[in-house]
Amino acid sequence: MSLHIAGKVVVITGASSGLGEATARHLAALGASVVLGARRMDLLTTIAEEITAAGGQAAIAQTDVTVPADVKNLIDTALAVFGKVDVLINNAGLMAIAPMSALQVDEWNNMIDINIKGVLNGIAAVLPYFQAQNSGHFINISSVAGQKVFSPGGTVYSGTKFAVSAISEGLRHELAASGGTIRTTTILPGAVDTPLSEGSSHAESAKAVKEFYEIAIPAASVAHAIAYAIEQPDDVSINEIVLRPTAQSF
Repeated sequence: MSLHIAGKVVVITGASSGLGEATARHLAALGASVVLGARRMDLLTTIAEEITAAGGQAAIAQTDVTVPADVKNLIDTALAVFGKVDVLINNAGLMAIAPMSALQVDEWNNMIDINIKGVLNGIAAVLPYFQAQNSGHFINISSVAGQKVFSPGGTVYSGTKFAVSAISEGLRHELAASGGTIRTTTILPGAVDTPLSEGSSHAESAKAVKEFYEIAIPAASVAHAIAYAIEQPDDVSINEIVLRPTAQSF
């Protein structure tokens, strides 16, 4: 139990596996009420049932982050079940690694829709509520690939994560200038053991990613970093956390 996390209502997108699932379980164990959004309702149901059985509180809503109405419904679910929203974790993501010359245009568009527009849809859904209550916390999952282009093959993915980092910093600046009661944190992980690494349909790139991810750290490592950002006093904003395997040079 964490005094600064217990009782908070945390909404998480992409919560059916990977970082989202690990973060939901960790925050629930620390006393937060978690509201989980993803497309796969069967997995969400299992996770929520296990959190509840362990003494936590959880609600779910089927959510495709590329659909604004779905994201709004996720926030509305949190309000209906728990009466408030304290934190939104924009976690849903796609990493489809392939060289530009492979012309994986559909995958480029999917990454743009999920990784960039999904974050914007989350911000749009909850920012008015945060402003009305004069408090709140955005946590946006970027990547070390949002600091340096992941090459070869990660050009478009890096582009989307650079965008997440830029959007987060711009949002932070605007909110600080308007009174400084809403916090913004960007999490930039390196190789983490999650299904994100399985998003490449390009065979050669998928093989390279699999080999690279042999050094991956557990998703729980990122969940602990997120908890650290949330548990700070309201007048302290952790703006960026970069974490990667010790053996990762990129």
